[in-house]
Amino acid sequence: MRFRVFYLINRSGERLSSTSAVEMSAKAICEQMLDRLQSEDDYLGILDAEDNTLQVLPEPDRQRYYVEVPLDAAKASFGRYVNRAELEALIHDLPARINERSIPGLTYRPW
Repeated sequence: MRFRVFYLINRSGERLSSTSAVEMSAKAICEQMLDRLQSEDDYLGILDAEDNTLQVLPEPDRQRYYVEVPLDAAKASFGRYVNRAELEALIHDLPARINERSIPGLTYRPW
């Protein structure tokens, strides 16, 4: 399965906007992007073919990540905390269409 990714890596200043997202496989995302998420200011966005987004926000001090599916119209997101192994499994198992029902264990969080 192929997705498009966008990101901000704060310490190096690297950024790629969602409008310029690049195509990557789930394997490439895990191998090339996850180790780069080292600051709470970093993020990774994964887009499906319909521009639905899974955001990955690292919390390095707690050795975990917050993953969320934002819903702009509802001004909310559905998310949960995962460790590195869970994150890799989640990315490898992402369905073709990302939404709050396609990823188990997400909870509602208003903005």
